[in-house]
Amino acid sequence: MLKNKVILITGSTNGIGRAAAKRCVEQGARVMVHGRQEDRAQALVAELGEQSAHYVIADLENDQEAPNALVAATVSKWGRLDGLVNNAGIYPRNTIDSVDVELYQKIMQVNFHVPLLICKAAMKPFRQQGRGAIVNIGSMNAYCGQTDLLIYSCSKGALMTMTRNLADSLGPEQVRVNQLNVGWTATENEMALKRSEGLPDNWQEKIPKVYAPSGRLLSPENVAEHIVFWLSDRSAPVSGAVYEVEQYPIIGRNRLNDLVINE
Repeated sequence: MLKNKVILITGSTNGIGRAAAKRCVEQGARVMVHGRQEDRAQALVAELGEQSAHYVIADLENDQEAPNALVAATVSKWGRLDGLVNNAGIYPRNTIDSVDVELYQKIMQVNFHVPLLICKAAMKPFRQQGRGAIVNIGSMNAYCGQTDLLIYSCSKGALMTMTRNLADSLGPEQVRVNQLNVGWTATENEMALKRSEGLPDNWQEKIPKVYAPSGRLLSPENVAEHIVFWLSDRSAPVSGAVYEVEQYPIIGRNRLNDLVINE
């Protein structure tokens, strides 16, 4: 599906990004891996093979040159750029009572500002080649979000509007922009976070079916399959889509029939 394509994936040394990098290579792509920990990046490139993968280390929060540097490194290594996956993101807990300017700027920088600027940087090689594909990794929290993910939810809502706006403006240039609003996924970071919040070690094996009708959470590999499709020509000419990668309908879901009130 991605034969001879070059794909840049941010935040690809773990979780969904790592699974996407592996699946892209399996489907014929050459991948630029990005992360903050060099040992993780080196290990993934060794697994994927140096003919198919390379890596770049960049701090998206603090390095203002990172967006341009990521695209430049990809083009320098592989000679082109066919697809961009804006996957990197952070999700510190916060509510209206704990919000402050520093935390807001940190989350929005990584989750919204950087993806926007990487899209801008990617337009140079896209225009030279006459086409390109962008997949933004959003979240079902973009529609409302849980109570302690206020800024994160807002950042994913902003990303969703950016996706649609860019799809509208860049369509005539044959650049497609789509977003995956991903549901609850059993990444390493998510499993560790829930354990730190008091859930048992095997909490993901005991998820009520109201949260996971299949009996299990999404896996990074599940999401990676969708990423590959939206990067590939098989999803063309669709652009501006916000596709919900979840096990149940997100909008309008009513589970009041599950309500149990104990006297």
